[in-house]
Amino acid sequence: MLHNVPCRPNLPDRAALALVLRRLFIGIVAAIFIAWMPATLHAQNPVADPVAASAYRMAGDATRMRVVIEFNREPSLKWFLLRAPHRLVIDLPETAFGFDAKALEPRGLVTEVRYGNLGDGRSRIILASDGPFAVEKLAVRKNEDGAGHRMMLDLVAASERQFEQAMADLARANGSTIAPDKRDRLITAQRDADRKFTIVLDPGHGGIDGGAEGVRGTAEKDLTLSFCKELHAALEKTGRYRVFMTRTEDVFLRLDERVRIARQHEADLFISVHADSIRYRNIRGATVYTFSEQASDEIARAAVIRENLADSLAGIENPEKSQQVTDILVDLVRRETLGFSVSFARALVDRLDETIEMIKNPHRSGAYRVLRAPDVPSVLVELGYLSNPKDEAQLLDVDWRKRAVGSLIEAIASYAAMVGGARG
Repeated sequence: MLHNVPCRPNLPDRAALALVLRRLFIGIVAAIFIAWMPATLHAQNPVADPVAASAYRMAGDATRMRVVIEFNREPSLKWFLLRAPHRLVIDLPETAFGFDAKALEPRGLVTEVRYGNLGDGRSRIILASDGPFAVEKLAVRKNEDGAGHRMMLDLVAASERQFEQAMADLARANGSTIAPDKRDRLITAQRDADRKFTIVLDPGHGGIDGGAEGVRGTAEKDLTLSFCKELHAALEKTGRYRVFMTRTEDVFLRLDERVRIARQHEADLFISVHADSIRYRNIRGATVYTFSEQASDEIARAAVIRENLADSLAGIENPEKSQQVTDILVDLVRRETLGFSVSFARALVDRLDETIEMIKNPHRSGAYRVLRAPDVPSVLVELGYLSNPKDEAQLLDVDWRKRAVGSLIEAIASYAAMVGGARG
């Protein structure tokens, strides 16, 4: 008897079909996973965007400069120093630069800015200077108020010895990535045991800036230069000092350039020499000034305004208006330095008072830009007033000048002995 039975494949055929379907499913899933995985990995670990430097800014003068460079992300960098000319070289990964050409124009310590790609995935920024400098700070920080990072760089005028020492330190460190703060080494560097006490004389004014003019036509710039040359020769003759002058001819120097020269020579004492003019013809006599933010009196305030206008009269903007870098350590050193400045000023007043006419209250103070070096004891000496006929005659008198030079040398010797700097 025949029975009608439903038709179905045998078991071995069904197992084979299931295996094929399983493998096909796994293949499809794997293909989807492989296609999905790179996108997921990129989302979780995106490839770093190329480095872009979008802005360059710098401000300061010949004694101190701050440079800020904006980056789209944190760059890894290394830096080193080169001489002849003095340069700071900053190496970066390959970078797209978007600098404004006007922002790169030379100013203060920085005489040239160059940048570009070197190939092999590297880029470079070079800052050149016409004198030695120190890298006080170089740091990369995240912008608090937006995306990206910024590199902050502080350069300060330094001596050749300090520049060479920094080069040697970097060579030993094999090009450290980020510089530690070097303020302490720059500002409190000890004088070499065999180095003589160093003095920088600064003849006031010069070139297009003639300074005051006497009632007999004496130009302040000529008088200060000739007096400083006499003082320089007399100091050299003692054999006890190294002596430099900010200028030896009739040329114009910015006020910050005068300070930079003092720092580059690691001066132990800076003396700026002037012979002012004042509307009160009866006022006469020498004055010794030290730095203070507030003028000691009306005469000092008027004198500060006149002397600080030297750059403006020559058609140069005051760079200090664009930057004021404050630092606790620098402020502490400046206070200590001011103490030494005051000590020398008092010694000088005592010596000058014995030989030449002095103004009433001869030690005064004011915010003279030329006395701002934080680590160089500095005074400004007004030899007398060219607006007073008697003072002008004395300033041109050979015997008077010899007495004044002699008093200055005695005061310098007393001060150098006090600070332990003079060596025969």
